[in-house]
Amino acid sequence: MLKQKLKDYHLILASGSPRRHQFFKDMELDFEVRIKSIDEVYPSELKGAEISDYLAKLKAEVFKIDLQPKDILITSDTVVWHKNESLAKAEDSDEAEHMLKKLSGDWHQVISSVCFTTTERQIVQHSITEVKFKNLSEEEIRHYIKEYQPFDKAGAYGIQEWIGLIGIEKIKGSYTNVVGLPTQLVYETLSLLVT
Repeated sequence: MLKQKLKDYHLILASGSPRRHQFFKDMELDFEVRIKSIDEVYPSELKGAEISDYLAKLKAEVFKIDLQPKDILITSDTVVWHKNESLAKAEDSDEAEHMLKKLSGDWHQVISSVCFTTTERQIVQHSITEVKFKNLSEEEIRHYIKEYQPFDKAGAYGIQEWIGLIGIEKIKGSYTNVVGLPTQLVYETLSLLVT
C-alpha cells in the first residue's frame, strides 16, 4: 500500500483547490498544504500539454529552496485546450459565457500536468481527457454561471457540477483529470518515487 510506503516521507500539496485536497484525502494520503502565489505566465509559443507542464514546473520553483530530503512536493496545472487555444480561468460572467459558448456542441481536451519535486529529482507527468459537450442553450449557460460562478476553473466549468451533469455527452480518458487531478497517475508516480 502506498500509504505505508510513504510513512517516512512528507507530502506537500501546493494547491488551494478543494477538489485536489479531497482527492488526496480519498486516496488515503497524508499531506500538508502549502501555497505560494506566482504569476502564471508562459511563453506564447507553447501549446496544449506544453503549457500545463511548464506551469506545473514553474509553481514548484518557489518551493525548491525550502525542501527537505524526505519532502515530496506536488504542483499541478490544468488547461482546457480547444481549437488550438487555451481557455484559462474566466475573469467574469461575460468571459465565462463566451468560453462555454465556444465549448458548446464540440469536443475539447482537458490537460492536467502534475510535477513531483524532491531535493534530488523532478518528474512531470500529464493526462489528457477528451470531453464532448452537447449543444448548450444560452439559458443553460447563464443559469450555470449565475448559480455556480465557475471563475476558479479552467474553461469556466466543473464537470462534477450541474453543467457537467446535464451537458457532458461523452468523455474519453480520466474523469478525475477533468475534475482537476489525474489521481491514478498521481498514485502510480508516487509509488515509483518511493520504491
